[in-house]
Parts: sequence; C-alpha cells; structure tokens
Amino acid sequence: MDLQGTTALVTGATAGIGRATAEALAADGAHVLVAGRDADRAAEVVEAIAAAAGRARAVTVDLTAPGGVDDLLERAGEHGPLDVLVNNAGTYAFLPTADTDRQTFDAMVDLNVRVPFFLTAAVGREMAARGRGKIVNISSVAAHVGTPSSAAYGASKAALESLTRSWATEFGPHGVNVNAVAPGPTHTLGTSAFRSGVEVMMKDSPAGRPAEPAEIAQAVLFLVRNDFAHGTTVVVDGGLAIS
Repeated sequence: MDLQGTTALVTGATAGIGRATAEALAADGAHVLVAGRDADRAAEVVEAIAAAAGRARAVTVDLTAPGGVDDLLERAGEHGPLDVLVNNAGTYAFLPTADTDRQTFDAMVDLNVRVPFFLTAAVGREMAARGRGKIVNISSVAAHVGTPSSAAYGASKAALESLTRSWATEFGPHGVNVNAVAPGPTHTLGTSAFRSGVEVMMKDSPAGRPAEPAEIAQAVLFLVRNDFAHGTTVVVDGGLAIS
C-alpha cells in the first residue's frame, strides 16, 4: 500500500508504541488521526508530526466511556474513510490470578478486546465495501509466554490474536488485510515505573535489552505496507519467547 493520500486512525496514540506508530505512518505519507484521552498529549504528537512535515489531527476520546467507540467512529468519519486502523489502545495489570479483582479483569477485557472488536466491526465493514484497507492489532508477547502474573492480561491479548485470525478470513476476501504485532517489553511511559524489572526480564534474551517504541512501529509499518500477509502475528520481542 502506498500511504500517500491515505487516512490512518491510531488508538492510544499519545505515547509509547501508539505515538511511534502515528509518527511512522505520517512519515510515510498518511494523514494520521491521533486518538487518545489526553488532549494535551495528543496535541503534542500532532505538533511533532507537523514539525516533521507530516499531517495529523487529534481526536480526544475515552474509549472506555459509554459511547466512546461510537464517538470515535463519528469524529474519525469527519475526515473521510479510513484506509488504516491500528488498534493500539490497551491496558494491563500484572497480578497473580487470585489477586486480580473483577474490576481489573473487566477493564483489561473492555479495552483490550471489546474496543478493538467494535472498532473493527465498523471500520472493517467499510473497508471491505471499498475493497481495500489495513487493520493492525497490537497484541503482546504475554499472549505467547506464560508467567505467574500475566494470566488475565495474556488472555486478553490471546483473544485479540484469535480475533485477528477470524477477521482475516472475514475481511480478507474483500481486500482488507488484518494482522497483529506482539511486542515484547518496551521502554514506554507506562513501563517506566518498573523499568529495572523490564531490563532484568530482557537481560538473557538474544537482544539483551527492551525494545524502543520506534522498533515496534516499524513492524506495524511493514504490515501496513504488505498486501499478502493475512491473519499473522509478528512477534517483536527481542527473542524473549525463545530464551
């Protein structure tokens, strides 16, 4: 796909992997809709993209609020049809199963599964009607590697990868590529609170270090550019899953 003249929506695009993805898509020619809850951070991303001669607009929305998905779809629709959707918004809590309360569990399922499901339901149908489009879901290596504190989070991301495969069969025959990227531990604002733990986790991996957001964004960009990948998950974890 040539991204010149396309419109891309990236959820959770105000920091970390989402921001890096928005910047990478804009650098490749897409008009990027930067979706996130924090208006100031969204504006900062838009300004950074504009300073690099890219095009972007901020769409401030809380996807976990009642009607949040419909609000985002309506506001994104003001900029024309979407050519690219990156379902990046997500939440996590690393807790043993017995310490995971219902509110925490529901929050992860809500943002990691429900939100991309209904965004894709609407956007995928429109893309299929036009005969082209790219959808990339941001999963996690936690969907592939079990740990004592990732049962609920890993399950939510495994569900997203299962949806990815189903959507590939549903929308693929109509010209829409649906794929996923599963990052390993990555230096982001969200992981800064346990940065030392992330470093230790990756110490014995082939890469020997956590990823930078731009490295994950390059995998997203690869899938957006690719017309033959359908239903695959690209694991970008520095070799953590095999170490």
